[in-house]
Amino acid sequence: MLRNRVSYTLDSTLETVNSAEETAGRMAAEAGFAEEEIMKISMAVREAAVNAVLHGNAYDPGKKVTLAFERTPRDLVITIRDQGKGLDASRIPDPLAPENLMKTSGRGIFLIRSFMDVVEIHPSQSGTELKMIKHVRGSAADSKEASQ
Repeated sequence: MLRNRVSYTLDSTLETVNSAEETAGRMAAEAGFAEEEIMKISMAVREAAVNAVLHGNAYDPGKKVTLAFERTPRDLVITIRDQGKGLDASRIPDPLAPENLMKTSGRGIFLIRSFMDVVEIHPSQSGTELKMIKHVRGSAADSKEASQ
């Protein structure tokens, strides 16, 4: 049985991204998700951790990333917070726009939104918090409509 809430503090290095992804996979498996959903949750956490380390904290060794997992009766809630300047979500380029299709980066938030049922971005002066929710039961179509 998954503990109700666990959290980790990670250094701002790409090595910790692998750890975050592995932990997400383990937590998702413990929560009872199918293999395909475990892969999606793990990839969403990896993308969010890369964004926190690279864009949020800019590899600053003095800044940390916090990663929290919470299991509710209906959801797996994953929160990642960096200590950067804060993200303006309205300035994220659309990766599907013709001018961005051939770019090799810029798809992280797009992937996170497609893999998770609910994604909330909470910027502040002291960093950005990304909250991702994957419903334990229910159809993906219902979940997508509820998150919009």
